[in-house]
Amino acid sequence: MEDLNSRYGLNPAHSEVVQACQVIAPCAALDMGCSNGRNALYLHQQGFDVTAVDANSNAIGMLQSIVQQEDIRTIQPRVYDLNDAALDADYGFIACTVTLMFLDMSRVGAVLSDMQDHTLPGGYNLIVCAMDTAEYPCPMNFPFTLKPGELSAIYQGWDLVKYNEDPGTMHNGARLQFATLLARKPL
Repeated sequence: MEDLNSRYGLNPAHSEVVQACQVIAPCAALDMGCSNGRNALYLHQQGFDVTAVDANSNAIGMLQSIVQQEDIRTIQPRVYDLNDAALDADYGFIACTVTLMFLDMSRVGAVLSDMQDHTLPGGYNLIVCAMDTAEYPCPMNFPFTLKPGELSAIYQGWDLVKYNEDPGTMHNGARLQFATLLARKPL
């Protein structure tokens, strides 16, 4: 099967989304902050039924165009402001990669709580978010960054399938520390 991302000039799916698909069976998935759909298209090709949301209507329009051209019935692109923290469905997998740091700092707690509330029992949340630490001061002026241990504390009581706070590189070359979490909600 040809890779849809390369066909449409999109970046490959985030490496953590690809790794998560080794653990998570296809189910109803939510791609939060989907941009032009690199993760949503990958999840679709892995058999997931994907709702892809982003506040950027142009990005959603691009994804909608791909969905129509390819006659994809398992991706529903929707314009949605993540700051609203008002999800209206439950999912087996919610991916939020390199998105939280662009949200309104005062809304991140509500967004994470809403994600948890709308994850089915036994379902998964995947989060990758920039950090601002003494070792790696964040070089970008993001509205929000995580502190050490903050994300794992928010997911206390969930099974942490994967958790690290490792240095990484943004697509623009900036070096910073990221919190990466794949957590399973208790049954």
